Amino acid sequence: MIIGIPKEIKNNENRVALTPSGACEMIKHGHRVCIQASAGANTGFPDEAYAAVGAEILPTIEEVYAQAEMIVKVKEPIAPEYGLIRKDQLVFTYFHFASSEPLTRAMIDSGAVCCAYETVERADRSLPLLIPMSEVAGRMSTQEGLYFLEKPHGGKGVLLGGVPGVKPAKVFVIGAGVVGTAAARTAAGTGADVTICDISLPRLTYLADVMPGNVKTLMSSEYNIREELRHADLVIGSVLIPGAKAPKLVTRDMLRDMEPGTVMVDVAIDQGGCFETSRPTTHEDPVYFVDGILHYCVANIPGAVPYTSTLALTNATLPYALQLADKGWRRACRENRELALGLNVVEGKVVYKPVADAWGLPCEALNL
Repeated sequence: MIIGIPKEIKNNENRVALTPSGACEMIKHGHRVCIQASAGANTGFPDEAYAAVGAEILPTIEEVYAQAEMIVKVKEPIAPEYGLIRKDQLVFTYFHFASSEPLTRAMIDSGAVCCAYETVERADRSLPLLIPMSEVAGRMSTQEGLYFLEKPHGGKGVLLGGVPGVKPAKVFVIGAGVVGTAAARTAAGTGADVTICDISLPRLTYLADVMPGNVKTLMSSEYNIREELRHADLVIGSVLIPGAKAPKLVTRDMLRDMEPGTVMVDVAIDQGGCFETSRPTTHEDPVYFVDGILHYCVANIPGAVPYTSTLALTNATLPYALQLADKGWRRACRENRELALGLNVVEGKVVYKPVADAWGLPCEALNL
């Protein structure tokens, strides 16, 4: 199979979908890897590293899409790429269809086969291709929140860990999945006073056992969220419903009870955001204010640390990409239910119910 790796063109997206090591494995399996020139440059992987393992370097994104049978990407295609994707082409990437109707309709119109990293799901309900980037985003959400809490950057001027004689900052994490756990652990490491909430009592019980003593657990409810927001310095939203829109757990009226300069980081923005006042931002222009509350809603947070992110992503995606390339998408998905759950849009039809529900579209049965 011909595997195409285009350069990411989303704002400040520095990751690349495949490392030279990953390209080497693809080639060992008998596949042809075509990578766009300088696709890995911002990650730390020059063209020479890919050429050394046998990958072909193509000068333009158009040539990559034109030649490839399977496109492997990091982020969802954006408008300039829509017309490059053709009928029956397999596209393997993060799509987050439930947050973008134009993207959904463009992929329906293309007739391509869209396999989404974020809905590949194991029998235990874990999301193996989302976990590595969730780990990165969770850690970075605390890191970015710490930065923007500084007064020159718009925040309250609060140090997360405090100092002797001065109380630490209060960090409130909504959602105790991979992102929330990573965020809470990172915040706890600074010495902050951390509260993490979730609707799963077993999950909270587990975290109460393994988290440091400065992390408290709380059952999630509208009342509890509203109360915690009154005193929080940093709020991290990390709620996920696989493949579907995130629920709006922090409403605009709640902002009126918060202190000016409070920082809110919405890691769920890829799925529409879990704050009512969230809208996607970029690394170039990451924050805005609503009612005096600073919002950080960058939709590709891990793109700021591309070297770490690319290695972690390839570690997770390569085994699945090899199955798709070795067997073709139909056989691979027939033999591996995890991959089958990654199929969202296939040959002009939506086959993943949460995506269909998000935009009022019919959900077609998938015949493998």
